[in-house]
Amino acid sequence: MAEALKTRVLVVGGGPGGYVAAIRAGQLGLDTILVEGGRLGGTCLIRGCIPSKALIHAADRFAGIAGAVGGNALGIALTEKPRLDLAQTVRWKDGIVDKLNAGVAALLARAKVKIIEGWATFSDAKTCTVRGGAGEVTVTAEHVVLATGSKPIALPGLPFGGKVISSTEALALAALPRHLAVVGAGYIGLELGIALRKLGAEVTVIETADRILPRYDARLSGPVRRWLDRAGVAVHLGARVAGLDAAGNLAFTNGAGGGLAIDADKILVTIGRRPRIAGWGLEAMAVDLDGDAVKVDDQCRTPMRDVWAIGDLVGEPMLAHKASAQGIMVAEIIAGARRHFTPAAIPAICFTEPEIVTVGLSPDEAAAAGIEAASAMFPLAANGRALTLEAGDDGGFVRIVARKDDERIVGIQAVGRHVAELAGEFAHALEMGAALGDIAGTIHAHPTLGEAFPEAALKGLGRGLHG
Repeated sequence: MAEALKTRVLVVGGGPGGYVAAIRAGQLGLDTILVEGGRLGGTCLIRGCIPSKALIHAADRFAGIAGAVGGNALGIALTEKPRLDLAQTVRWKDGIVDKLNAGVAALLARAKVKIIEGWATFSDAKTCTVRGGAGEVTVTAEHVVLATGSKPIALPGLPFGGKVISSTEALALAALPRHLAVVGAGYIGLELGIALRKLGAEVTVIETADRILPRYDARLSGPVRRWLDRAGVAVHLGARVAGLDAAGNLAFTNGAGGGLAIDADKILVTIGRRPRIAGWGLEAMAVDLDGDAVKVDDQCRTPMRDVWAIGDLVGEPMLAHKASAQGIMVAEIIAGARRHFTPAAIPAICFTEPEIVTVGLSPDEAAAAGIEAASAMFPLAANGRALTLEAGDDGGFVRIVARKDDERIVGIQAVGRHVAELAGEFAHALEMGAALGDIAGTIHAHPTLGEAFPEAALKGLGRGLHG
C-alpha cells in the first residue's frame, strides 16, 4: 500500500526553479515536499549551464596552451602540442556538478524540505503518486508548484540515438569526435561547437536561417561569425537537413538548393527546447496551455486555484535565473506576500567566442515597440583592460539603447571576451530605471572592462572621451 502524505507546498521538479522555490518556502516556515525523478539541480546544473561552461573553460585553456606552440605575442613558447585527456576533463566537470548537487541537497535539508525521489503523476490538481524511488508515495498538497522544466527538440527523421546526440550527450563524450556536425546555430549549438573545435574536432554548422544566432542582431553575431571563419568551422546557412543517407552520412540541402552530405561521427541537434508537459498528468489538472507552455499570469498562477507553474514550463525565456526568480516569488506569495513577476529585463548570455550579453531592447526591438531611441557604442579595442586580456581585437563593443526624449535606457548589449561578467551591472541599470547620465556619472574602477559602459553612455550624451 502506498504511503500517503499531506503537505502545504508540493514542488514538482528539482531544477533551479523548483529547488529554489522549495528552499524559500522552507525558509518561510511552510511545510514543503520536493519531488525529483533525477538528480537535484535539473537541466541547468546537471546537464546544461554548469557542465557546458566547465567544458567551455577547459576548451579555452587548451586552445590558449596550443596557441603558444612555437611562441605567441606574450612571449610564451612551447615546443610541442598539448595532449588532451577528454575523460579526465569530463571527470573534472562531473566533480563540479557533484559538488553543486550536494550543495543543493544540503540547502534543502537546512530549509527542512522533504525530498521524495521518483516521478510524480497527478490524478487531480492537488494529488500525485510518486513512483520510482524507494516506494510508492501519494502526496496531497494545498499548493502545487509545477517546475518540470524542458527537453531538447528532436528533428523529424533524425531522432536522438546512436551518432545523433543532444547537448546532454555532448557534455559526456568518452572521446573527442573526429568530425562534429551541429544542426542549429543558436547559442547552445554554437557554445558546444566552438568548445569542441577548440579541443581539436572538425566542426560543421548547419542552420536554416540566413545567419547564425538568428535571435540576435547581426552587429552582435558578427564577431562570432568571424571567429568561426578564422577557426575553420564550415557554416551552411539557409540549409535543410534531410536525415541520414544510406551510408550513414548527414544529408542536407544548402542555401542554393544543392544536395550535400557530411561524414560526421557525431551529429549534435540543437534546434531548441520545449516545455516538459507530458508524462506527469497535466491533463488531470485543468490548467491551460499557451502553445506548448503552461499559461500563467504575472504571479505564475494557473487557472486552477493554488496551482502554480514556473521556469521553462511556462515558456521563453528558458533561463535558469528566470526560473529561480519565479520560484522565490511564488513561495513568498504562498506565505502571504504581495508579489508580481514584472522584471524590467532578464539578461541573457551566449558563452560563444566571443561572448554576447543582451538585456532589454535592441535598436530594432525598440523601433518595433514604437520607441524613438538612439544607440551608442563603445569599442572594446579602446578599453585598456580588454587589451591586457587580449580581448580588444575581436570587434567587441558595449552598446546602450536609450529613449531620445528623456535619455532613459531601454536596452544594453555587449559582445567580446569576458563580457558575460557585465550582465549583472547591465540588468541592474535597467531594473533601477537608469538614464544615460546616471551611468556616465558613476565612477567605474580602472582598469576594468566595466569602464566601457559609462564610455558608451558618454557617447550617447555626445560627450565621448576615449572612443
